[in-house]
Amino acid sequence: MNFLSDALVYFWDAESFTLLALVLGISALLFHFHSEERRSLYNTVGFYFVCLFGQMLGGFMHALGFMRFADITHEVFVIGAGIAAIRLGGLLVFRLILPSVKLHPPRITEDIFVIIAYVAWFMLRLRYAGLDLSSILATSAVITAVIAFSMQDTLGNILGGLALQLDNSIEVGDWIKVDDIAGKVVDIRWRSTLVETRNWETVVFPNSQLMKNKFLVLGRRTDQPVQWRRWVWFNVSLEVAPSKVISVVEDAIQHTEIANVAKQPLPNCVLMDMDAKGYGRYAMRYWLTDLTPDDPTDGAVRWHIITALQRAGLKLAMEESSILLTKENEKHEEVLHQREVLSRIKTLHRVELFSSMTEDELKTLAGHLRYFPFARGNVMARQGDERSHWLFIIVSGEADVFLDTPEGGKRLINTLNKGNFFGEMALLTGAPRRASVIAKTDVECYRLDKEAFEEILHARPSIADEVAHILAERTAQLDVALHDIDAAAAHHDIAKQHSEILATIKRFFSLGI
Repeated sequence: MNFLSDALVYFWDAESFTLLALVLGISALLFHFHSEERRSLYNTVGFYFVCLFGQMLGGFMHALGFMRFADITHEVFVIGAGIAAIRLGGLLVFRLILPSVKLHPPRITEDIFVIIAYVAWFMLRLRYAGLDLSSILATSAVITAVIAFSMQDTLGNILGGLALQLDNSIEVGDWIKVDDIAGKVVDIRWRSTLVETRNWETVVFPNSQLMKNKFLVLGRRTDQPVQWRRWVWFNVSLEVAPSKVISVVEDAIQHTEIANVAKQPLPNCVLMDMDAKGYGRYAMRYWLTDLTPDDPTDGAVRWHIITALQRAGLKLAMEESSILLTKENEKHEEVLHQREVLSRIKTLHRVELFSSMTEDELKTLAGHLRYFPFARGNVMARQGDERSHWLFIIVSGEADVFLDTPEGGKRLINTLNKGNFFGEMALLTGAPRRASVIAKTDVECYRLDKEAFEEILHARPSIADEVAHILAERTAQLDVALHDIDAAAAHHDIAKQHSEILATIKRFFSLGI
């Protein structure tokens, strides 16, 4: 009994119970609120209990009479337990308390305070053990000087890492560029900074290198969101007025939702150079909001530029050396032309509006169709637009039809795909667009202008009556879908709408009433 009593008295005191309660309380808080570092917490708490066991072992040695060995063992494990408690306290302050009040000091700051606390605790225990600290400090100063001289590069890296974080030169999550290497900062350590590139490479930069040399922090500007300006280059013949090229491209990019392209500042197109070979060199400049998908976003912007130029009937200029000329005979060209005409006539057959037309009339109409591609996200028609008097026939892809709501939102009312058409009211009556149409995927279309249809109407005015009846039915169907009008009531109004639409068509095409 005396053996256990002596061991317990030597091993356990009032401070031991307080420290144990403190360690358990802090551990519970960290386990609950800081679960992402549980492995480190397990290790620290485990180390603390190992130290408790070591202190108990020292108590048993004391009870057995091994006084000197018991004192050394006890003191070593007391220092270890204190180190574990200091580590948990540092985690509590720097990982839980400070972030809760919106303070996020650099990780190196936490390390410095914890190390200072370790040293202070170690010196305190040495003083408690009766050692002369003045002689230890004098000796350690000499040793420190020798170590500092022999480890200049390592100390330079350590101080460099400390300076980088304290002055916020770079932070974890920043994108930086050093020489020809660009990547995202994932960790700033005592000796080095880790940067992950887009090629799944991790580059280790010594902190002293970043302190001594110039580097770029990409996308960062004071009081501005993180975004980085990108340049997409393309060439167009100088035979086309630069103002037209710039207008076409800017309109396409600025009015399209493209992933990771900022709305402010607005993307802009600039004529950057004029080549002696006869083409202008343009740059489409936009701001990238997520710096990771740089090349994919450039590719999306290029595709929007290509489709915008194609819709405007403009071609990209190419280097003369890259052009391959092939001489085709007239028979081959005629075969290709006839094949294209037949494909267009087949497309027109799927359009209900043209069901009453003869093959000759469809052939005439097919000759006036214009190939009109759209990239995903392009606005193909805008609700309320009064200027675009043309009809679109979708050859491939899908497009969503939206109705603007009074609250400023958009309501999806339909999805169009291959063979569908829209814009018939704008083409035949000049009415404003009743809904907006946005390309859901890349879309290929044929566009039919008013002038092409006018030629056929003047040749056979009776087509107007047949078309007016189809438009009246489609209008009734649209009213039922948009306004929840009773189908029977809408069908009853078709005759009235037919007369009104027919009169509008004749007036719009000057057919006479």
